Amino acid sequence: MRVVLLGVAVAVQFGLCLSQLVGQEYRARWVAVVAFVALAVVSAACAGWVSRRTEPPVWVVAGGTVVVLAAAFAATALAGPAGPVPDWSFGLVGWHLLVLLLDRVGPLLVAFGWHVAVSVVWFPVAGSPDRERIAEAGTVALGTLSVQLAVALIARMLHRRTAQAMAVAAERDRLATRVLAVEQAERGQRDVFAGQLGTTLPLLADLADGVLDPRGEPARRRCALAATQLRRLFAENDEVPDPLVHEVSACLDVAERRGVDVSLAVSGAAVAVPAPVRRELTAPVAVTLSHARTRARVSVLRTATEVRVAVVSDAVAGPQVAWAAHGVEVESGTYGEYQRTEARWSPPS
Repeated sequence: MRVVLLGVAVAVQFGLCLSQLVGQEYRARWVAVVAFVALAVVSAACAGWVSRRTEPPVWVVAGGTVVVLAAAFAATALAGPAGPVPDWSFGLVGWHLLVLLLDRVGPLLVAFGWHVAVSVVWFPVAGSPDRERIAEAGTVALGTLSVQLAVALIARMLHRRTAQAMAVAAERDRLATRVLAVEQAERGQRDVFAGQLGTTLPLLADLADGVLDPRGEPARRRCALAATQLRRLFAENDEVPDPLVHEVSACLDVAERRGVDVSLAVSGAAVAVPAPVRRELTAPVAVTLSHARTRARVSVLRTATEVRVAVVSDAVAGPQVAWAAHGVEVESGTYGEYQRTEARWSPPS
């Protein structure tokens, strides 16, 4: 709209007002010429920003408004025409004000009111108008101002509708992003559940086929491991301040239900640990606790440079756990009657 309004202002100034300036009698023509040139300079100054589809800076808007109103006063009062009919500057000033103050409705109305008030006050001072002159001036003023105010109203309405449309589009994008994130999270959870069930389904199949004796020690250990893994997996979806300790506690809960005396020691402030890393840190805890017979001790140590999860249990026949994934290093060893397993992870610097 600013581009169009600037084109209208230039077309009106040089297409209509220039001929009036040349053909009309003035008390001080040079003042009218200076006012005409000042209005042209304002249009040229705004053209750079308008052509780039950007709003002119505040100092350009404020300075241009002052220049436009001063030029209108100079053309009307100081170098006014012989008769009281509004001169060429009356309608032209409104188009320049629209270019400058299109996004500022309050200052635009104030500038319009100032311009109209000065013109109305100066109209009887310039001469003794009769009814015909008053009607002619009123027609010119009403026709010009009604069109310009209608443009301002349309611009305001379009600006409001555009803001509403942008808000709706932004909200739609946020909803789409949230839906996509939820879908990705669901797919990730399905993959994780599928990976955990990969150890559970063979157990159920062996029990159903009679390969495993439910009363035997191997079956109980495999059931304990599957229960611990699933319990930790369920705890992974809980909203808690310290997810790592929460998931470790979930593993301990299954062991305690089997009658194992388990203690937990936590030191250090909570550290942000990604979910895949937490799975690798708690996996050896689940394996070792599933083989614990009567006693186990789990410790969680967090520092600025390292996170450690260690478990010591009386699982003498437990497996020797050792692997490295997602930056997690796991070590396991047997010390007399106890087995110790430790998982370490260093946050990226």
